[in-house]
Amino acid sequence: MIRDARVLQSQFIPDEVEHRNAEVNALSNTLKPIMDGQTGETSLLLGPSGAGKTCIANYTVERLRENVLDIDTRYVNCWQEYTRFQVLYRLLDGIGRTVDIHRRSTPKDELLDRLRGYDESQFVVILDEVDQLEDKSVLYDLYRMRNVSMILITNREAELFSQLDGRLTSRLQTCVRILFEKYHLDELVSILESRARWGLTEDGIGNEQLAIIADAAAGDARVAIGILRNAARRADQSGTERITTEIVREAVPDGRREVRQKTVEQLNPHQRALYEILQDEGELDPGELYDAYAERVDEPKTKRTVRNYLAKMDHYRLVVADGKNRARTYRSR
Repeated sequence: MIRDARVLQSQFIPDEVEHRNAEVNALSNTLKPIMDGQTGETSLLLGPSGAGKTCIANYTVERLRENVLDIDTRYVNCWQEYTRFQVLYRLLDGIGRTVDIHRRSTPKDELLDRLRGYDESQFVVILDEVDQLEDKSVLYDLYRMRNVSMILITNREAELFSQLDGRLTSRLQTCVRILFEKYHLDELVSILESRARWGLTEDGIGNEQLAIIADAAAGDARVAIGILRNAARRADQSGTERITTEIVREAVPDGRREVRQKTVEQLNPHQRALYEILQDEGELDPGELYDAYAERVDEPKTKRTVRNYLAKMDHYRLVVADGKNRARTYRSR
């Protein structure tokens, strides 16, 4: 049943992407100066989760690497690496400059100096979920480096710019914005057809079953691929040669749950505390939630930062925000 399991992973980068030609072309144009040895434009990829932002960023950078000799690239997931030190370390690690760096004792400025001193090639940096950065000053650090080109990925522009100081805002306001919409049903079916063709045996699944998966995913490619992967796993374990409608319907909740769990695992400690409080206590208003959060963590963030955290978790369907202003409440989904 399963011919190539890699294809059934959401992070797999295909050789050809579908239904995102305009976005690929727009991003390619921002990076085009690199082919002449110059720095590319800063780009901001915006849109809902599962709309292909990360895939397109990595795909476009890989195509660039095929045409440019002197280039280094690095992908950073800011869910997991959200401090200034972690980001700088990750970038230096990509160019082999971390041998004698100690995570606990090496000053952040030393990391920055090493990165500034690297001028052997152009350096393309993808910062995914960039609004998750605790210290946004690292964006200013990278913006000022003459050989660093940044691709920033976030869901909503407001969530990023509301956290920036005036210095950063004025610089990033001029970046190229590339908007991603949710996939339509037929687009998701087409994407799933390609994944099934590469990853499963011939006739392993039919269009009717793919349409059910696409409909259940509601425009989110990560969820769609997760359901397909779970359906293939179920069919493989049962020894069935074809994924039936019954298997697909059984795989839908597992596929959704798997994507949700991966998101939960990426939460930073403060978001995790908020999430666990809502799971333990049920529905809370903002004041009650913040008081419980402030008691649970050692160094609580500001109320504004907590609101941004909750907005992010609402976007990823981990919590539910009901009502507005003083009538607003939060609960776990």
